[in-house]
Amino acid sequence: MSDDGRGSGVRTALVIGGGVAGPVTALALRKAGITATVYEAYPTAADGVGAWLGLAPNGQAALATVGADAVVRAAGHPVPGMVMADGAGHRLTGFGGFPELPATLTLPRERLFRALTDRAVAEGVRFAYGKRLVAAEETSDGVTAHFADETSATADILIGADGIRSTVRTVIDPRSPAPEYGGVLSFGGYAAVGSEAGVEPGTMYFAFGQVFMGYWQGADGRIIWFAGLPTDAPPSPADMVRVPAAEWLSRLRDLYAGHVPGERLLRHTGPDDLMVVGRMERMPSVPRWYRGRMVLVGDSVHAPSSSSGQGASLAIESAVELARCLRDLPTPGEAFAAYEALRRPRVEAIGRNAAAVNKVKAGKADAPGPAFPTPEEMFRPLHFHRIDWEEKVTAG
Repeated sequence: MSDDGRGSGVRTALVIGGGVAGPVTALALRKAGITATVYEAYPTAADGVGAWLGLAPNGQAALATVGADAVVRAAGHPVPGMVMADGAGHRLTGFGGFPELPATLTLPRERLFRALTDRAVAEGVRFAYGKRLVAAEETSDGVTAHFADETSATADILIGADGIRSTVRTVIDPRSPAPEYGGVLSFGGYAAVGSEAGVEPGTMYFAFGQVFMGYWQGADGRIIWFAGLPTDAPPSPADMVRVPAAEWLSRLRDLYAGHVPGERLLRHTGPDDLMVVGRMERMPSVPRWYRGRMVLVGDSVHAPSSSSGQGASLAIESAVELARCLRDLPTPGEAFAAYEALRRPRVEAIGRNAAAVNKVKAGKADAPGPAFPTPEEMFRPLHFHRIDWEEKVTAG
């Protein structure tokens, strides 16, 4: 079927949330002939929000479908290789990436937001800021979103791309599950250690043990690291912000004493270079992905936690698949059902694997051993996944 939006009869869409999934969903819908407006709760584009992330080859391939791969590559730093080690500095295994695929990109989340938003705006997508959703109501032929500023908007469908604390998720199903805490408080930072860290450019390191740390060399030569502070009783986000960065850094240094190279990296990280990311969370299985003319996409329905390395990539894939289904199937309900059937098995399997890694990081399970899958075995089904935009979606 041509990209004219006639499949489901949908002509217009409200996309709630302007993070990663929102702009990509709007771009994919536009390619399918559907006009989408993105409604974002923040008063401006969310610059400065979030820490670093990785965008895997499968996510980049999905971005290519909507013409946004080049702008994101320009914003990111390629890191093709990886090494797994223990906390004493002993190498366990390594992986140079798949030669036929592009390298995983690392970039600050805000830079990805900006690149995707700019691309969507350039393609004619409209963004409305300061629009915090408080309610939504359906009619037989549309859905109306109501915002905290007492304005409203109506379209044929409403798509919740509003993150792990999604309002749309609770509108669709008030009994939907809340995010699941993974037992770890997440932190990141920058360490100016030069060659002392023994880091090969273009390689990401994962050091397991009593505690976990990941790290790689950034484009400016500094080491970018991410680490966790296990705790069974996590403070609230507001309480975390109230703790001075120097205090968090002191606690991390105590925890990582003797860790290779965590002790050294933390010693060369100052309070101003610390990122307090917050609680490591994931979405458990969400029973209802859609209801009537409303549907969920991205972290609102399948946030796998940062341990997966796939959060952004899965959100981008889902945005493209949702648009394909709306393009090809006769009603929104059939399109949403096909979309869920295409996506649920993949995203939930990845989420379960990430939950297992979270247990290791929280000290609730053993670190990877000889029976652990090789990196090639782990990454092949993730990185080689492709969506054929030209293939027609069929119901059932």
